[in-house]
Amino acid sequence: MSILEIKELTASVDGTEILHGINLSVNAGEVHAIMGPNGSGKSTLSYVLSGRTGYEITGGDVLLNGTSIIEAEADERARAGLFLAFQYPVELPGVSGMSFLRASVNARLREQGKEEVDQLGFVKIVRAEAQKLGISDEMLKRAVNVGFSGGEKKRYEILQMALLKPVMAILDETDSGLDVDALKIVSQGVNLLRDPQRSMLVITHYQRLLSYIVPDKVHILSGGLIVKSGDKSLALEVEENGYAGINDAA
Repeated sequence: MSILEIKELTASVDGTEILHGINLSVNAGEVHAIMGPNGSGKSTLSYVLSGRTGYEITGGDVLLNGTSIIEAEADERARAGLFLAFQYPVELPGVSGMSFLRASVNARLREQGKEEVDQLGFVKIVRAEAQKLGISDEMLKRAVNVGFSGGEKKRYEILQMALLKPVMAILDETDSGLDVDALKIVSQGVNLLRDPQRSMLVITHYQRLLSYIVPDKVHILSGGLIVKSGDKSLALEVEENGYAGINDAA
């Protein structure tokens, strides 16, 4: 069963078409990687899928669990189970981390017709998940991402994913700015969340992330099109030979 299905997707930014007909299907439980050079459309794809304003879908369709989401607002897509981990997570001064997390989780529960979690019960849930990611109580007491290092911000996003339990998670260059130790910790957190009912789309420049989060399939994006797909060995081919040969062949 396809969790995410992209059909002939075209999209533009400020009137310039960036995506020229993306076709991609991610089945339940699968992890797919999108690789490509700078300017290939990787981040545009993640923003279009998540419903970010300023990114206009001009053709095609995107289905989440069989339902089109191209007319849905970003918050509607999130409540339906789509999650985006940003390349550069933003700080939210004055917004309590625990309040932010609880409001997000309860919005998702309401969408599913489930009972909301109270504050005391939520604290227990958060602490249990945070411990797996090496997130201290002190970090949880801060405003969202304020004073966090790059690695802490990425771990905090994985904590959000663990709590929200999305059906489709998009990780947009989550390895950006991480040293090796932080990369291992974040990757371990992602791998803990692999699930037969959850799919992931991992967007990255480099093969190094895919040494820790091993994908089922790898796709090369170039010039707004997927020009080649394969198994994890395709990422090693890119690491060894770069994108030039693949682009020329395409």
